[in-house]
Amino acid sequence: MSTVTDAFITRKRALSRSAKVRDLLNHPVIDTDIHTNEFSPLLEDYIDKYGGPRLVDIFREHEKIGLNTLAHQWYQLSPQGRLDHRINRPPFWTLPARNTYDLGTAAFPKLLYERLGELGSDFGVIYPNITLFAAVTGHQELRRVLARALNHYNADLYRPYADRLTPVAVIPLHTPQEGIEELEFAVNDLGLKTAIIPGAVRRPIKALAEKFPRELYPELARHIEYLDFFGIDSEYDYDPFWARTIELGVNPTTHSGSQGWDSRNSPSNYMFNHIGHFADASEGLAKALFFGGVTRRFPKLRIGLIEGGAGWGADVFTHLVDRWLKRGRNAVQKYNPSGVDKDFLYSLYEKYGEDLNKNGRTFGKDELAHLAFGARGKYYAAQGAAEAEFDDFALAGIESVEDIRDRYIPNFYFGTEADDRTLAYAFNTKATPLNAQVNMFYSSDIGHWDVPEINSILADTFQLVEEGIISAENFKQLVFKGPYDFYTANNPAFFTGTAVEALLPRDQSQKSVA
Repeated sequence: MSTVTDAFITRKRALSRSAKVRDLLNHPVIDTDIHTNEFSPLLEDYIDKYGGPRLVDIFREHEKIGLNTLAHQWYQLSPQGRLDHRINRPPFWTLPARNTYDLGTAAFPKLLYERLGELGSDFGVIYPNITLFAAVTGHQELRRVLARALNHYNADLYRPYADRLTPVAVIPLHTPQEGIEELEFAVNDLGLKTAIIPGAVRRPIKALAEKFPRELYPELARHIEYLDFFGIDSEYDYDPFWARTIELGVNPTTHSGSQGWDSRNSPSNYMFNHIGHFADASEGLAKALFFGGVTRRFPKLRIGLIEGGAGWGADVFTHLVDRWLKRGRNAVQKYNPSGVDKDFLYSLYEKYGEDLNKNGRTFGKDELAHLAFGARGKYYAAQGAAEAEFDDFALAGIESVEDIRDRYIPNFYFGTEADDRTLAYAFNTKATPLNAQVNMFYSSDIGHWDVPEINSILADTFQLVEEGIISAENFKQLVFKGPYDFYTANNPAFFTGTAVEALLPRDQSQKSVA
């Protein structure tokens, strides 16, 4: 190493604001979202091991177009062509470049390990960027091989640094069995202990796919798909997968986005598509697991929802309660058209309805009851459906506000970036029903454009304390208690042998710190 490089590294460490903040704390800091870049020549060796040279070639072809077919098409089209095809503006320039030291940190595990103290963290969970593609690609053969190769690659690469770093296992979920097989391999064969799952899987709408088969209408494929969120209205029963995650002590996280969805489909503006998209995608998964009764059947299930912040999590909880109070099984009957008092309504019409009848027509009580609902067609059309179809909270088994709290709050943890000021709402229990606080954890997003200088990231979070936006106890909850409780909820030994364990009081190890 050159003297210039030695001096540069020494100066960076000395100037780290985050390291100075960490020195003030009496508890560990756990970062749940550190992004890294895979080294393709080495990864290809693992792809070859599981799929042979042909799959290496397929991977290289995907890599040429950035692992995103629509993005590749966007760059090939003119501005008018992008509008005509309604292809959303893809992300661009998402990794540090001019800050080459940070780029190298995302590329070289040993450097990341050495810099972790400079970042103010004692332990970090690694999210290789390619995991986001490997979990969702519709190319079945590549998906299975790449997931297995990537998990083996990362298990080997980060094993020497296990006391301070652990990578996620990428778990595809196009079918529950696919997920179970990869999860068992990752945990039992590779020793990985946390995982990333897709927030949703795109599937063809069967009635349309039969009329417009992909091989004849390839450009229509993305327009005749729906999103399967695994918890409600799915073609598959994912309960065996959720059960297996709990048995193996793995609490999965999701990092899926919603760019390209209808409200995030600008062909020209990446930021239009980006703002809020992680929260939108994660909201779909959280609501599906809640309304589908998954959290009711698996109260031990823990899901981490990365990068969207915690404010939306508190917002969804509040709206679940509001909706249940107004549209739960009993409350919704207030809006049942069969409950109209037709005699009373007719008497009101006789007294107050002269302005509405300019032609001297006469109406029967039944007809008037229909007309009072406005120009909405056959308003009574819903009558005659099964009674259970009018209880949207039936699968979740909600009988009280406390049930909503107990089947939402414990199950979801919300990943929050360093400078996310919506924490003020998430920590304000006066603003949520039952004074309930959602769970959250520190997700720095190091390695992406969101973090211009990675050694300032913890200091940026602590600045929220200094500005009075959150309290010192809130800060501890975010950077230590939240992530510690999440990862140990179904695996008390998660931090055994790590720097975190070494920093815990002797009687605190392997217990909840909440």
